[in-house]
Amino acid sequence: MILGVIIGCEVGFWVLLLLGLASRYLWRRRRLSTALLLAVPLLDVILLVAAVIDMRSGAVADLRHGLAAAYLAYSIVFGHRTIRWADAKFHHRFAGGPPPWKPPAGGMARARYEWGIWLRIVVAYGIACALLLGLVWLVDDPSRTGALVDFMYGMLKVPAIALLWPISYTLWPKKPRTEST
Repeated sequence: MILGVIIGCEVGFWVLLLLGLASRYLWRRRRLSTALLLAVPLLDVILLVAAVIDMRSGAVADLRHGLAAAYLAYSIVFGHRTIRWADAKFHHRFAGGPPPWKPPAGGMARARYEWGIWLRIVVAYGIACALLLGLVWLVDDPSRTGALVDFMYGMLKVPAIALLWPISYTLWPKKPRTEST
């Protein structure tokens, strides 16, 4: 059940996002757009409730429950940023808006940008772990929740690997592009 809910929430995210942006820029329906975009976080609530119900119903935790926590954490930390990115792209492409913001191309500005992304990844990891620990506490049966603890340790690879980008941009910064006129 949980894997289907995760997939449904991901599909729902993009459907609500695209419908919200189309409502705003193509159909000029600002209120509808706002309602659709405000509905996006409801998908997270649905996923959280489904995971809790599944575990409280006697399910043994596995990779799917860990993925649900990781999805929720990503959504909490990067969801608003993803929506802003899509909004800027959509506005530029379909409504004649300004070109979307791009991260710095090089130099220490790019290194600072990469460190900011890495810190967000660490925060998302922390939120996912907090959700998983909450589920472990809620179920209170180590024989059914051991996979959640294992998932937390396995997921530690994500911020560890992501650390390579800010370190590389800090130690070997690319030269910033210069505008030639």
